[in-house]
This record gives sequence, structure tokens and C-alpha cells, in this order.
Amino acid sequence: MWSKWALQTDLYQLTMVGGYVLEGKEEQCANFDYFFRKVPDDGGYCVLAGLADVIDYIQNLRFSGEDLSYLENLGMFSKEVLDYLKDFSFTGDLWAIPEGTIVFPHEPLIRVTAPLPQAQLIESTLLNIMNFQTLIATKGARVHWAANGDPVVDFGLRRAHGPDGALMASRAAYIGGVDATSNVLAGRLYGIPVRGTHAHSWVESFPQELDAFRAYAKVYPDACLLLVDTYDTLRSGVRHAIQVGRELREKGLELWGIRLDSGDLAYLSKEARRMLDKAGFPNASIVASSDLDEWIVETLKRQGARVDIWGVGTRLVTGFSCPALGGVYKLTALDEGGERMVPKIKRSDNPEKITDPGVKKVVRMYDKKGRMRGDVLFREGERIPKERSFRAHHPIFPHVFKTYPKGFQIEELMVPVFRKGELVYESPSVHQIRESTLSNLKKLDPAYKRFRNPHRYHISLSPSLFKIKGRLLQQASEREMEALDS
Repeated sequence: MWSKWALQTDLYQLTMVGGYVLEGKEEQCANFDYFFRKVPDDGGYCVLAGLADVIDYIQNLRFSGEDLSYLENLGMFSKEVLDYLKDFSFTGDLWAIPEGTIVFPHEPLIRVTAPLPQAQLIESTLLNIMNFQTLIATKGARVHWAANGDPVVDFGLRRAHGPDGALMASRAAYIGGVDATSNVLAGRLYGIPVRGTHAHSWVESFPQELDAFRAYAKVYPDACLLLVDTYDTLRSGVRHAIQVGRELREKGLELWGIRLDSGDLAYLSKEARRMLDKAGFPNASIVASSDLDEWIVETLKRQGARVDIWGVGTRLVTGFSCPALGGVYKLTALDEGGERMVPKIKRSDNPEKITDPGVKKVVRMYDKKGRMRGDVLFREGERIPKERSFRAHHPIFPHVFKTYPKGFQIEELMVPVFRKGELVYESPSVHQIRESTLSNLKKLDPAYKRFRNPHRYHISLSPSLFKIKGRLLQQASEREMEALDS
């Protein structure tokens, strides 16, 4: 699908690419890190998603004749630049943390080491894919956590941000832990289980509600799930569903369940459950929908709502409470000759916007019980202390540190995806990624998962990286003072 998106980029990416080419930087190698600075909804973690689409995008990134004609007509790009784009292909290295991994602010999630124009060109689309899918996968994980074992179905297609957004959202939500989707295309492309029943229009198209329920049961006798709130949920809808359930039972079939889509879901679900049980349908499921999110699901569960399956739509697939993940893509090292990558740093008056320099790897620390206790950023090639305790430093506040004692288990999170432009990574299926998400979440203490005031996970710098960052900041400060004195 990505072959058509060569121009799906910001103009300034192309102007920089053109500048690099004309300034003789076509082969100069650079390292860029993709990371985010803040967890959405003031949460404690994110679920990484989108890498498979980034791989597909990079593999198929080519400029068609029509693309090049359009750029030529802008009157901004020379023949030399257009010739470069005509023959464009990615020849660099890309390392990434696999999808389904639990990730945190300020740690590199994707590391791109490539000639400057190549690394620059992929920025906007990489950010578009990763920011959106990671946002929705995280939302899916939070809803899954709130449901506490109850199945969750993605109902968000009609409210998603366009057809491509709907497809990506269904994939990402499933990776996060959602169990099924109403999006049939997502079911076909990814093998995600699809679920659905009927709308209020089905009921309104018949003379009586009971006629509509009987017709639906006739057409779908083995999957009869009835929407009961078109007219009056308890006095009409549930009663008619029970009547149709009895008629199905006379034929040796069973009522699958009912769906509630409006009103006081706590009260209505408890009353509906009481009525169904009293009528002899204890196994009939109750599905609830109606602008749900993790906070509402959690509240309804606390109130004792008798809901078996949760249909979550708008507030899931749009990232309703936090519409964007603030992921960024920053240059952290540059080849200045001698095949040595020189660490670079972005300085800012806002401490959170100061970047961590160099080509880095992410090491996860586990305690003896297998629980995640912190991540440490090391320089690529730096030896990781295993046989002794060591102190890791906060990336922003120099007086804050964390000591890891001897005996901690470690895991290097980043894996090679492209080497010199060749794909060396096989993307797992969405089912395997979802299982990884659920497995990884079990290793994260519940204190990090709560929705209000979650515990903050430690992201630290190795002593060596901490010294390099301090030195670069000091050098930047000295240059500033020299400029003021000159």
C-alpha cells in the first residue's frame, strides 16, 4: 500500500534532501532516533506498534514519473536533485524495538543510520505511522486492562480518521489487547476476529420490534445477538429478546445474547441479567457499547455492571482523550570523517527537549522475579556491566540516579531490521505481536498500569553516556559565551 506514498511527506524534508545533495552531503552518514517525550493520558507506559508498516513503506519507497513531474513543476528542485530522487532507495541500517514491547519516554524506539538524505526523507511518514499506531495500541492495552479479562471489540470504523486510519487503528488496537474488530477489511488482511450484530435501523425497518428480532433469529439462528434499546430497553427490548430466545430453544438453538447501546449501562445490565437469568438464559451474553473508554469501563466494573463483552469505538480508534503521541525524530550522531560517528546534541531551554547524544542501544533490567525495573541507554558497542552493580543517571536531572545491584537480568531490546538497505527481519503476525504485548504487560508492575498517578518507570543513561551528554552541554554553553563576548 505504501508505494503510492512517496510524496506523503512534509515539503521541508524534500528541501533538506535537495540541500544535502547539492551541498555534497549525499553520502555523509547520520544517525536519527525515533522516541516520544510523554506518555498519553498521563499514563505509565506505551505499547509500541507500527513497525511492520514502516518496513513496508521503506521497501516500497520510490518516486514515480508523475511524482517527479509534480516536483519539477514546483520550480524548487534542480535536475540533479530530481535525478537523485528518481533513483532513490534506502541503503542504510535500521534497528528497532519489536512491536508489542512496552516502551517509555526518551528511549530510542527506532534507530536509523544512513546517508543524510535517506535518513531525512523517511522522517515524516515514519512518525505518522509509529505515532498513531503506538497511541492506539496503548489505548487498546488500557481498555483491555480495565475490562479485567472480559473480551473487548473494536467498534470504531465509522468514527476513525479516514479509511487508512481505521485500518491502522484496528490493527493497533488488536496489538494492544483488544480481542476482535467490526472492521471486515482488518479481519481479511490481518486475520483479526470480526464481530458484529445489527443496528437500530434493522429494528425500525420492521412493523414491530418483535418482528425484527424474529427475522434476525431466522436469518442468523446460530449467532443471534439482539440490540435491545431501540424503543424501551427493559419493558420492550429485553422482554422481546427473551421471547425470541424461547422460540429458538424450541428449535434446539440458543439465544447468543443482547446488546445495550445507551442509557445507564450499570443499572440496565444488572436488570437485564436478572431478567435473562430468571427466564432461564444464564449463558446469554450482555454486550455494552456507547462511547466507552477505559475510565468508563473501569467505573462500570466498579459499580458491578453485568457486562460480558465491551464494544469500544470512537474513544479507542481516535485516541479521543489524547489525540496524538508526541513522537519525534532527532539527529544524534554524524559521520565527520574517518568512519567515526560523532555524537550530536540538541540543546533547549526546556530540559525535556534536550536530546541524548550518540548511537545508542536500550537495555531492559529485570529483577529476580522477572519484573521490569528500569531501562538504561548505553552507547552502541559499550560493555554492559553484568558482574557488578552500577549507577545509571537520570537523563534530565543530574542529581537523580538509580543503582542496579549485581544479579539483575538484562535484555537488549533493539533488533536489526535493515542492514545496508537489505531487510533482515521477519515481521511476526499480529496474533504473535498481541501475545507479546500481553506477555510483556504481565512483567510490568500494576503500579505502572493504573490510570491515575501511575508510578514512573526509570529511564536512565549509562555513566559513559551521561558524561558525554554533560560534556556536549558544557561545550555548547562555552560556545554561547564566546559568541556573546565576540
